Amino acid sequence: MLKGIRNLVVQEEGQGLVEYGLIIGLVAVGCILALTTLKGSISTLLSGIKLKE
Repeated sequence: MLKGIRNLVVQEEGQGLVEYGLIIGLVAVGCILALTTLKGSISTLLSGIKLKE
């Protein structure tokens, strides 16, 4: 376990992790923009659903 962590610190192959981080960040921003844009439609859709009693 410690050897693996040491390799992450010593090696300069962290570029892949940075790229994955950027992709995850872009996906998160896209989701936030989509939910913000569609919040009225989603609210209307969910308020129209009636629960069975």
